[in-house]
Amino acid sequence: MTPSALLLPRALLLRAVLLVAAVAGMATGWAGTLLADPPVKAVASFSILADMVGEVGGERVKLTTLVGPDGDGHVYQPTPADAKAVATATIVFVNGLGFEGWMDRLVESANFTGPLVVASKGVEPLAVGGGASGEGADAHAGHGHGEIDPHAWQSLENGKKYVRAIADALSEVDPAGAGVYRANADRYLADIEMLEQEVRASIAALPEGRRSIVTSHDAFGYFARAYGLRVLSPEGVSTESEASAGDVAALITQIRKEAIPAVFMENITDPRLLEQIRRETGAVMGGTLYSDALSEADGPAPTYLRMFRHNVQTLTQALSS
Repeated sequence: MTPSALLLPRALLLRAVLLVAAVAGMATGWAGTLLADPPVKAVASFSILADMVGEVGGERVKLTTLVGPDGDGHVYQPTPADAKAVATATIVFVNGLGFEGWMDRLVESANFTGPLVVASKGVEPLAVGGGASGEGADAHAGHGHGEIDPHAWQSLENGKKYVRAIADALSEVDPAGAGVYRANADRYLADIEMLEQEVRASIAALPEGRRSIVTSHDAFGYFARAYGLRVLSPEGVSTESEASAGDVAALITQIRKEAIPAVFMENITDPRLLEQIRRETGAVMGGTLYSDALSEADGPAPTYLRMFRHNVQTLTQALSS
């Protein structure tokens, strides 16, 4: 056999060895990346908050939502699956302000010791019944004095505070992703700011005498305070509260006296009481508002921003006609 015949197989063998080594190195690099940079396991207490966490976290976050679309976070009963999700989470996000009365028990039963982030941190709490009637935040049917309204997300300015709190918390548990979280938050905050301008322009176009919102439970106090409306509702800030016959009668009288044109259902509440009020006042049913939960993905309010836009469009259309 000639020397050149011996050299050819050796060259092929060397090339094969180098190729195998390169592939092995790439595989090791991929594995190292996956091991060093796993997705953050995040749990959010309800759908509106979950959407915010998802917008900021993006693909770096594996998200579990406890109270899903059209669910009532006030009266939710956690499941064993919820306890498992919390037990294995890296981080848990809650609204706070008394919204999730069941959350402390769930965290304790799951033995969760990681960061529990209150997204409403930094929000100025709204005390129901503490202000002047007619200024939006506190004009309701005479109930719940001293309660704190937990629905802070119903102000876009507060929504910005939620987003910043989420970005800060994710950056702390996942420093390698801090740049991604900040960029996502900045983009999201810009979208919120654009929507804020739309909302203010839409509300400003309403006649002064047509700025009263009648809903089942008192979920729009922050919205009313931020945008210059008034909320009237037979129930308190929680769907657990029950409207008294006196509260309902007083509300009916007020709607008649002020000729309030429309009442609005909520996606999470039983519409029968509101239907009774509508019949006895002659007001029209103005549509469905999304107060404490998003819609399903194919509904009109599958994200926080689309929820807000839907609510404003529904309100202004019914109150201006």
